[in-house]
Amino acid sequence: MTSPEERLAELGLSVPEVAKPVAAYVPAVRTGNYVFTSGQLPMRSGELMVTGKVGGEVTQEEAIACAQQCALNAIAAVKAEIGDLSLVKRIVKVVAFVASTPDFTGQPLVANGASELFGSVFGEAGVHARSAVGVPVLPLDAPVEVEIMVEV
Repeated sequence: MTSPEERLAELGLSVPEVAKPVAAYVPAVRTGNYVFTSGQLPMRSGELMVTGKVGGEVTQEEAIACAQQCALNAIAAVKAEIGDLSLVKRIVKVVAFVASTPDFTGQPLVANGASELFGSVFGEAGVHARSAVGVPVLPLDAPVEVEIMVEV
């Protein structure tokens, strides 16, 4: 059986360093058999991939890539909390926030960037409940933010 990290490698990806919080919180908290992540921004090497609103300065394709990066950052936060991604029993819930223009209605398609990655990395355990929410603005003018709840 392949591990989640091996599946990431097959996709040409790896678990990044845990993104440093931009305020007074921690990246993830474990309580009992659950890990809850804080909202993860599309940070790559300490920088936002892009800034702006989806449907404005940010294309839907860029936003999907941002959602995938947010998912990678959430995976990193979970790994830092539990040590071994093979301990993940299930991605229970994903919440994707999409900073978008008032006329943009593709929030579910943007959120698929995260959802599809979780499915590819965790298989059946990556199938989850989800909310995709359009918002006027996110921290640092990020176009996407993703948080997850994981059973371990």
